[in-house]
Amino acid sequence: MSALLRSARLLRFSPSGLLQLTATKRTGPPLGRLYSGALTGTRTGACSRLASGNVCSRVWPNAAGCVRTYAIATEQKDEASVAVRSKQAQQFDWALTKLDSSVRRTGRITKTLLLRVFHDICRTGYPSGNQALLLLRSCGSLLPEVPLEERTELAHRVWEKLQDLGAQYDVSHYNAMLKVYLQNDFKFSPTDFLAKMEAANVQPNRVTYQRLIAAYCQNGDIEGASTILGFMKSRDLPITEAVFNSLLTGHARAGDITSSQNILTVMRGAGIEPGPDTYVSLLNVYAEKGDMDSLKKTLEAAESADCSLMDKDIMQVIFTLAKAGHQQQVPEIVERLRHERGYIPDAMNLCLSLITQGLEDTAFHILKTFPVQNDGNSDSPDLGSFFLRHCVNMGTSLEKISGYCKELQEANLHSAPLKFTLCCALEAKKTGLSLELMKMLKEQDLPIRPHYFWPLLTQHVKDNNTADVVDVVKGMQELGVIPDVETLTNYILPVFPSMEAARKALQDAGVSLESEGFLSSEIRSVAATNLAELYTRLSDSSFPPLDLIVFRGSLILGFRRSTDVESMAKITELLYKDERFSRENSKPVDTASFFMYNLIDSMSEGEVQAQEDKLRKYFNQLQAQNIIISGNIYRGVRNLLDSYHVPELIKDVLALVDPKDPLLSNGSAAAVPRATGTSNTAEELQKRLAKLKAENKPFDIILKQTINAFCAEENLQSALELKQQHEDEMTAGGYAALINLCCRHDNVEEALSLKREMSRKDSSVALDAPKYLALVKTLSKNGRVEEALDILKEMKEKDVVMSDTNITMLFHTLNSIVAKGGAPAIKRLQDTIFTLGLAKPTANLCSPLITAYLESKDLAGALDAALECQKLYNQLPRIHDIIVGLVEKGDTELLQKAMDVVSQERGEMTMLYDLFFAFLQTGRFREARKIIETPGLRARPGRLQWYAEKCIASSQMEALEQMVDMTAKLFECDRDEMYSYVLRFCKATNNWQKAEATWTKMQEENVIPRERTLRLLADILKKNGQEVPFEVPETWYEQAATTKEVKPAATPPKVESGNDYQAQLLALCKKGKAKEAYGMLKEADKKGVVLGPAPYDHLVRALLAEGSIDDAMAVKEIAASHVPGFVLSDIASSLLIISYSKKGQAKEALETLKSTLKADHVPSHLAVTRLVQGLGSCGDVAGIQEVEALMKSLGTTLNLSSMLFINNTAMAHIKTGDLETAVEQLESVYTSPDSTNPSMSFVFRKVLEDDNDKALDKLSAMAERLANHFACYRPASDLFLQLLDMDKVEDAKFMLARCNALAEQKVILMSYVAQKAQTPGQVGKIKALLSLIPDFTEKELLYPYLMKCHSLDKDLPSAKALYEQMQKHGSVDELSLKRLAVLYRNAGETLPFTEPPESFKFYAEKLKEKAAKTKTTAEE
Repeated sequence: MSALLRSARLLRFSPSGLLQLTATKRTGPPLGRLYSGALTGTRTGACSRLASGNVCSRVWPNAAGCVRTYAIATEQKDEASVAVRSKQAQQFDWALTKLDSSVRRTGRITKTLLLRVFHDICRTGYPSGNQALLLLRSCGSLLPEVPLEERTELAHRVWEKLQDLGAQYDVSHYNAMLKVYLQNDFKFSPTDFLAKMEAANVQPNRVTYQRLIAAYCQNGDIEGASTILGFMKSRDLPITEAVFNSLLTGHARAGDITSSQNILTVMRGAGIEPGPDTYVSLLNVYAEKGDMDSLKKTLEAAESADCSLMDKDIMQVIFTLAKAGHQQQVPEIVERLRHERGYIPDAMNLCLSLITQGLEDTAFHILKTFPVQNDGNSDSPDLGSFFLRHCVNMGTSLEKISGYCKELQEANLHSAPLKFTLCCALEAKKTGLSLELMKMLKEQDLPIRPHYFWPLLTQHVKDNNTADVVDVVKGMQELGVIPDVETLTNYILPVFPSMEAARKALQDAGVSLESEGFLSSEIRSVAATNLAELYTRLSDSSFPPLDLIVFRGSLILGFRRSTDVESMAKITELLYKDERFSRENSKPVDTASFFMYNLIDSMSEGEVQAQEDKLRKYFNQLQAQNIIISGNIYRGVRNLLDSYHVPELIKDVLALVDPKDPLLSNGSAAAVPRATGTSNTAEELQKRLAKLKAENKPFDIILKQTINAFCAEENLQSALELKQQHEDEMTAGGYAALINLCCRHDNVEEALSLKREMSRKDSSVALDAPKYLALVKTLSKNGRVEEALDILKEMKEKDVVMSDTNITMLFHTLNSIVAKGGAPAIKRLQDTIFTLGLAKPTANLCSPLITAYLESKDLAGALDAALECQKLYNQLPRIHDIIVGLVEKGDTELLQKAMDVVSQERGEMTMLYDLFFAFLQTGRFREARKIIETPGLRARPGRLQWYAEKCIASSQMEALEQMVDMTAKLFECDRDEMYSYVLRFCKATNNWQKAEATWTKMQEENVIPRERTLRLLADILKKNGQEVPFEVPETWYEQAATTKEVKPAATPPKVESGNDYQAQLLALCKKGKAKEAYGMLKEADKKGVVLGPAPYDHLVRALLAEGSIDDAMAVKEIAASHVPGFVLSDIASSLLIISYSKKGQAKEALETLKSTLKADHVPSHLAVTRLVQGLGSCGDVAGIQEVEALMKSLGTTLNLSSMLFINNTAMAHIKTGDLETAVEQLESVYTSPDSTNPSMSFVFRKVLEDDNDKALDKLSAMAERLANHFACYRPASDLFLQLLDMDKVEDAKFMLARCNALAEQKVILMSYVAQKAQTPGQVGKIKALLSLIPDFTEKELLYPYLMKCHSLDKDLPSAKALYEQMQKHGSVDELSLKRLAVLYRNAGETLPFTEPPESFKFYAEKLKEKAAKTKTTAEE
């Protein structure tokens, strides 16, 4: 190679000067999106087909006549661990599969995919040679959407980054880079390339020489190519077809067409027959010259030589023609395309490459040659979407784009090209183009909606760019679009420093400040931050009506954050009395009541427990203001408080209920699932109890229900009196309910008495854990520690299981004793709990004991107790607070004792950190500095983070700053991490001056910030209108390679990047841990991490699946603020509709349906069904009719039942008491001449479930009338079967007696049997039907269903009995035998018959055929 280099260097000084070196500066754009499989004017290697530009005059970037740094011989770095290296193979397989799949399907690679693979490879820290080769090879023609220069920049970045990370490069990598250069028409010096390989101690091979020849020929440098060719001959390297193809191109570009044509003769003389690649190279030569005659002759010559050129080859010629400026010749060549298999992806790549080169018209001509598929599967063709998107991305003019759209629509090739183009422009954030496209849409009378502007506003808000936001708003005004609440709240107002500034700017832009949208947004902002101001504004009589639903979420957030109980109560009272904040059909009383329920529902268990005192004051103040809630609302709130394990608050809520409320009892009873489910009041139950007792009938169930009802009403006196009257009939459940009620009323004597009485009756009975803990809490608070200990011992004896929730209750129980019981009581309880093994010792459970000592200022006792916990349980609870107390007190003796123990048990470093944090906490910064400067002390990231978080939470900026300053020289301290804590504090307090000073300190300290730190700082500065003094990083892959000063050994992995958050969020959603995922999302949002739309949508779906609508909507708001144009997916929208419907919020569900349809999404079958049922339950006839109209306009049936709207409309009429209309409507369905006799079982079932006797009488009369007068038996059959299904056998028997023809409805009856046979435990209902109508069908049809029931129930004895019956009747089918055989095997018994050999499916199909033949014979 040295000899070759010497000869090549002589060329540098030749008169031609073709290879003169020129230094270049590489400051290209950041790593951009990659693209794929396009056609370029270059082919190299084995299929070299070249088309390139001028003579080379540049070299690799920064190569000023010397060897580029990254080409120096690679140094051997430390070997990676075996585990990392073994994992590389798996990652390479994954990357290769992804990229290979994309190339196979589309012939190209997307930019996003390539960057994702690049990021994952960089993140491992040890890229392999294979991975490097994979990435380098992907930076050429596989990226047709990316400009040529950007592709080469990307290749250089990949080369440098992977080499920095330790990738070992060999000749294959250099060859891959050569191929990329040729594909991207990159001008470089082949001589310098060889020099770099020599410096890197890498020997070139034949492929290298071939590609170097191609590089010379690409520039028309035949002299340079001949030098390389001579060297190849001297080394006896074979001269392949690829070399001849390069020479063919080289001669042509040197202006010697004759020599170019003679290459074919030379090839034949060398024994190489020209192949398709050679002919394509020659065709490209003529295409560059625009010589159509020679081009046609060459095509004919190729055909006569039996060289079949594929469509892809012809496309290469088309690209060359267009690129050389001969677009007028393209149509003639396009006619030669044969539309072979794979034509569409190849043609798409050609179009994309042409657009990238600025040849949109030629690309559009190719697009129109695409075959249009008229397969009948779609009425909305979308041919050309990729074309329009790329035109937008490449900045094609509006005139051209509008012309393309018009032509596509007129040719019926695209259903909505203009609208799609607008979507692309919005995604690309091209404001001017977007507004012009909207004007064009408006001219076509198409609607322009406020959310269209969200993508344009998002970035401006993020950049704090007030002027551009105002410009977009002006654009909205010009288009006649009024900003709605969501747009104002999330995308316009946040950019302004204050509401006054927003008012002035928007008023100048022409936005009405009196509009409901602006008012709602303003109120939302105030509601979340200042309740006192909110009350002042709402209570003003001039304030216009505003539905609470508009700002309910913000108001709930404000209530949860605020400690201003007085304002909370005032606002609630205002909602309670003022009609301005209620909907037309709602009363203010209901509005306030539902708000209170929603408030509790939005809070987590821990939040309710932590704010128990605040909520109690709130409820008491509402009672003082004479606010009354309904029994229904009380029931809901009670359910929530019961599930949150805060029963003490229930009586405070109960005080708000009107004692005369008839729903009080039924609501309360329903609130306790273990109680009863009855819908009677305690008084009514008491009467029924007396009646049953007088009739000498069993009444133990009614007794329990009555006691539960009294307990639900918090009526302890009546419950105890009832127990006294019927002591002999009391059950364990009744005693449990009474004991729990006594504990809530703090009646310890009665609770103990009931407990003893229950034990005397049955000593084996055990309470559940919450009731035992309630008893322990009540006893301990009243000084009855001994009895409390006995209860704990009983829990152990009776093996009461403690769940995690119970452990939390136990902690709150111990904490509640701090004020009254003191340390001795807690100590005894704690020791007993741990000794009995009821709970494992934890720092949390040990902490109440320490709290008791600290509350009484007994630091010595607290220290002794903590040290004893360490000795017994290896826990040091609240040691930080103890040390802080000792430092403040100045008790050096005890402090020394504490430090000695911590040092001995946890190590000297832990002791030093404890002391360090204590000095910081107490403001003794000089002593703290001495501690942290202890020689040999290392950084402990976990502990530093703990204290930093503590400072942020308690607003201790000085202590945090001091800690960051003192740890500057701490060994292995992550300085970027430390400064990021200060910046987080600055963001929370909006202190941009402090943030700017922090940035200066970071520069002084020469800290290399991570990408997230820079983004955090940039957000603070932009929010306050300050200039950002650095470039905000746009590429995320570099974070993996950021230089870190420390690599702590014991640091747990932390989630930093968006991809990490996304992966963990999706995993948590899949595991059903939606709340945990929601917490992680909020953490990510605080850190400024932006995710893609998928994790937001998945989390919304997961939260809705759990019924957490408010949290789901909060996630949606976060997503909308980060992802331009974010909309919920079809699945998420459908889940939201279902969730609203199940919660009885049918109006909200209907609005969601409308917005879903407006977004061109299609709701699911279940969503529409639940919505219509919800509207029916609410009595909303108009709403059902509106949904029906929307579904008809949708153009698809969604497989909705024909009776869905009819049945639910009838139910709506029934709910409103309009029985006549309901009956008339249903009757008309069955009396219609073209009636198909559909089912109305749904109506009968709902009426029976609601115990609506009046409606049932009307409907049953209608059913009988239709049966007797019109011979229409379907309604009567539906009623009969519903009665059977609800175990009302006597009523069904009476129905059958009145309408004997029901026994002849064999199809309906058999359908019922088939349905019941699908579910376990339903055989009794089939037998009940048989008892009423024994012979409604043939036994051979009935027996298989009965056997299936026994099989589902795993009931072998019953199956055996049925088998004997089947044998007697001689109708044993093979499917039943198959099922019976499985039961025998599962029971371990020997089969008394031969098991049929075929599958279940085989015999099921056989049975169906037999039944069909029987039916046909019967009909004949």
